[in-house]
Amino acid sequence: MTSAEEAAWLAGQRPSRVREVQAGRLGWTEVDLLAVGDGDATAIRGVLEGFGVRVNYFPVGQARHIVAALGGERSAAPYVVIACHGDEGAILMDELAEELAAFQPFDGNIGPAEVRAHLRFPGSVVIATGCDTGDEALAEAFLDVGAAAYVAPVHGPFGYASVFAPLFLFYELTELRTLEEAVERLRAHDAELAMWRLFKR
Repeated sequence: MTSAEEAAWLAGQRPSRVREVQAGRLGWTEVDLLAVGDGDATAIRGVLEGFGVRVNYFPVGQARHIVAALGGERSAAPYVVIACHGDEGAILMDELAEELAAFQPFDGNIGPAEVRAHLRFPGSVVIATGCDTGDEALAEAFLDVGAAAYVAPVHGPFGYASVFAPLFLFYELTELRTLEEAVERLRAHDAELAMWRLFKR
């Protein structure tokens, strides 16, 4: 089959970003995936790669890990997924031994102050999975440090809803929908997924 024949065949298939991968690209987009605690990041990674997404996987056990992955001058992926737990408008971090905590850029959870002081998102869409990470103040902090958009749940969805939400969003994006359309369809699915909210300026 010639390249022209292949292009004609691909053009005849149902439209999807997967066609770009079938045509030879290594991925139709790229995601920085942070595993903060046990936020089901490995399950998310496998499915995203099945959608034709190139995934950069960062296990996070300390504050300096998240700063190394998302701080300073960096060439960010178009999407950042923070697979985490949350509470009261903060991303929860594991408690460290006192000896190790002393060497961290900050101690404790990631709230608005920590985001503004240590993280940078030059144009990335940030998706968080943790409970209450859709808090208005936390969302504003992500937007303040360069996120093009921030998507997170405003309350506490049950656990497997937090795994399904980013997968649902990327399925919709793979199917050529805009981020706004993807979030709207996610929120319409059921009451648990209706907790996710899109923040933009």
